[in-house]
Amino acid sequence: MRLSTQSIADSIARARASFKTRDFIFHDGRDLRRFSISGRAQAAAAGVAGVTLCFSAFGLVQATVGAVAMTGMLQSDVSPEAKLARMEAQVAELQGRVARIKHAAQVHAARIEQRQALITAVLAGKSGPKLALDTPVIDAATESLAADVVAPLARAEARQAGVAAQLRLVAEQRYARTAQYVRRLGISPERIVARPGVGGPYEPVATTTKTATDANTDAQFRSLFVTWKKLETLEKAVIAIPATQPVDNMTFTSLFGVRSDPFRGSAAMHAGVDIPGAKGTPIYATADGIVARAERAGGYGNLVEVNHGRGITTRYGHLSKILVAPNARVTRGQLIALMGSTGRSTGSHLHYEVRVDGQAVNPLPFLQTADYLSPAREIKPVQVVPGASDIAN
Repeated sequence: MRLSTQSIADSIARARASFKTRDFIFHDGRDLRRFSISGRAQAAAAGVAGVTLCFSAFGLVQATVGAVAMTGMLQSDVSPEAKLARMEAQVAELQGRVARIKHAAQVHAARIEQRQALITAVLAGKSGPKLALDTPVIDAATESLAADVVAPLARAEARQAGVAAQLRLVAEQRYARTAQYVRRLGISPERIVARPGVGGPYEPVATTTKTATDANTDAQFRSLFVTWKKLETLEKAVIAIPATQPVDNMTFTSLFGVRSDPFRGSAAMHAGVDIPGAKGTPIYATADGIVARAERAGGYGNLVEVNHGRGITTRYGHLSKILVAPNARVTRGQLIALMGSTGRSTGSHLHYEVRVDGQAVNPLPFLQTADYLSPAREIKPVQVVPGASDIAN
């Protein structure tokens, strides 16, 4: 113990002797200068340098250990089975990433296919089997992972969204024109296109499952879908509106409204219009529908009544021959009878009526309006010829 203490004291004495006051002389270019550094200052500088060197050495050792740990050299489990297990885990993780990317691509492709089917249906005016916009959503993490892969599909969806916006405007304009046409005939479009029932629990769009862009695009396509279905319903109903001519050559001997009865001479209500023609003149259905009656009916004589749906019917009276049977389906322009003078009539002609909810309305607006669905078809001008054969119904 004494030796150890003495050795330490001797080492300290030697250290102190090493750090004695030293004088330094240097020339600054013009004069000689002299300065001194005390032993205590030298000892302090040496201590700082030693501490700095120790910290640098410690940092170097730590960095070396970290680098070795990253290579797996310090892991205790370096057996072939462990290495194989780590490789299998890495492969499984990679396969999971690929599967998520594949799912994202499939969802985007399904969206494009369904939306294109809707665009095609709107352009062609026909329904299709793939118009339900029910593609699954993609979570934000998968969307981010597959962003580079699905970028071309996302650009295609963006172009489709632009087309959808334009088509929706066109569909709305077509609906407005069709609705105006229907109103001109005295029929309310609302009775044809009833607002469908909607409902269900409120589910806000979650940003974790659907981006704002996807939500806006979906809303745009759903708006197009609703607008198109409403337009399709209205245009299908227009097909059932009697707006074509029942005979080729249109002239009138008596119009709708109160007139002098041809047999009694007193005022009487005339529920239709009289269209003269030779016996056997072809008579055509003025809209699609189902034959409600095809029989002898009092003052009408031989009568054909066609139900066009939505409360609209047409009647064709004083026929010489009926060519359709009850409950038969007829189409616009189909030959259904031949003109005659049966029933309460003074000569060969057609008594033509249009009824809405059982009430007779003036057929003239229907007959004077060009065929809305076939504008290329020539409609001959309507003429009123006074003094021709009269009828009683």
